[in-house]
Amino acid sequence: MGRRQTATKAAPKEQDKSEALFNLYKDANEDSIGPEGVEHLCSDLKVDPSSRQVLLLAWKMEAQRMGFFSREEFSRGLRALNATTVDKLRKALPKLEEEVDSNPAAFSSFFTFAFKFCLTEPRQKIIDIETAVLMLSIAMPPSEPHLDPFISFLQSQKEYKAINLDQWTSFQRFAEEVKPDCSNFDESQAWPLLLDNYVEHVKKQQQENL
Repeated sequence: MGRRQTATKAAPKEQDKSEALFNLYKDANEDSIGPEGVEHLCSDLKVDPSSRQVLLLAWKMEAQRMGFFSREEFSRGLRALNATTVDKLRKALPKLEEEVDSNPAAFSSFFTFAFKFCLTEPRQKIIDIETAVLMLSIAMPPSEPHLDPFISFLQSQKEYKAINLDQWTSFQRFAEEVKPDCSNFDESQAWPLLLDNYVEHVKKQQQENL
């Protein structure tokens, strides 16, 4: 009985800490943390607002708007990370990054979130190449061999002005399955044409470097 009562008392106490932390950063005019509050939070966490760890935090909160955290989202993220203070949150973020990069299902969820997080207009289905390049450089681990060549390809090609979710998630699968030199790329699989073109680009680069 004593243990149950202790646990019951602890839950509201942790919730109070979460609420206090939210109120510290929330916007004066609405019940959410806006861009200035997010920047303040990032400063206290000692992370860049455009860093991968902040995007991971937004994913854990299931944030709906870029640059904003609602009270519910903030509370959900802190509960998921078991962090109700800035210090605990700062320590939780590197562990979250390690967890996502070692868990394919978690990474897939995070990578899909990264695309959808860029959809800022109603019924928007695509993101422009510039935004895609920026988000790829944040969402993908820097150790991914295809990351830099694919970004270089996107920036140099002229055919595509934007990409959709299917192309985005297909690149994730491509990166997992296809060797850096694309030697095991199977054209018979249903890859988006964008990735067919990327493979052609890689092979052309290989020929030029012979």
